[in-house]
Parts: sequence; C-alpha cells; structure tokens
Amino acid sequence: MHLLHGISGGIAASLVAALSLAAVAPVARAQQANRVIRCESSNGQFNRCMVPWRDAQLVRQESKGACIRGQSWGVDRQGLWVDRGCRGQFAEVAYGGRPGPNDHGPGNGGWRPGPGWDRQIQLQCDSNNKRYNFCQVDVGAHGRARLVKQLSDTRCSEGYSWGWNRAGVWADHGCRGVFVVDRRW
Repeated sequence: MHLLHGISGGIAASLVAALSLAAVAPVARAQQANRVIRCESSNGQFNRCMVPWRDAQLVRQESKGACIRGQSWGVDRQGLWVDRGCRGQFAEVAYGGRPGPNDHGPGNGGWRPGPGWDRQIQLQCDSNNKRYNFCQVDVGAHGRARLVKQLSDTRCSEGYSWGWNRAGVWADHGCRGVFVVDRRW
C-alpha cells in the first residue's frame, strides 16, 4: 500500500480492487475451461463416463493399474471410457488456443502435406489371443476410422474392442476386422 501513498483514497481503493481482480480473474477462467471429472473402471471392467467434450486428458491417475490412452482409457463419440482398472481425474482438452510445438497449421510455418495425402486407407487390425494391438496409420487431425468388415466371431464394439485416434486404429478383446481410415489433414 505504501506505493499508493500519494494517490487520493478513492482512486487508490479502485486501483487496489482492479489489481486484485486482475490477479484472480485468469485463474477463475482457467478453472472453468478445464473442468475435471473422475472416471473409474471398477473391478477391471469397462466403464463409460458421459462428458460433453471432444477430447480429454488424464490429469491425475488414482489407480495402481496403469492408465494408458488407447489401452485403458480413451475418448470416442460416446464419451470418455476407462477399462482394466484405470481410475483417475480427467479434464477437457481445449482447442483453439496457441499452437503447440508440433502443430503444423497456419501460424506455425503453414506446412501442409502434398497432394494425395487426404485419401482412404484400408487396413486389417487384429486382436490376437484377446490382446490389445495398435495398427499405426496417420489418420490426420480431421480424419476418422470405421469398421467395414468384422472378421472375428467376437463382437467388435467401438470404444470397447476397437477404436482409433490420430495415430491409428486399435483392436482388443478378440476383435479382428477390416477398417477404412478417411485420412484428412
């Protein structure tokens, strides 16, 4: 307060209030943007937690069992899911902020792949012996994958026994199938 000594009382009080708000406001906005929910896989079973988010990140693992994205937790069109005993706190991943060091869009060099990059790719991905398998293919930021032919007797269910992320398609719990990736930059 001794810095405000020569300023009249009303102006000094307004300045102190404004400085207090400036210090608190960014934290409040950050907390609202990063809502956190708890989601758990009880007894190692698959569980789905409904969230209105397009993507999430694990902010705190609470289980002894590993929480690995694409294996024991993930996000798909139906929401956030956990499996294999994963328990933790998850937060929304907000898009539209500053580009990260690996972003190659406008504002970071404007790099873009050459012609023919946006295309369909067909691949087979199999969970042999009911084990998790990841089949790597660059889906792209705006791409998607879909199951076009189930090859296993075990039912292939998106989010449980198969799924995808930007890096490729995964299969688990005995699902074997033919997938089409609509790769889009």
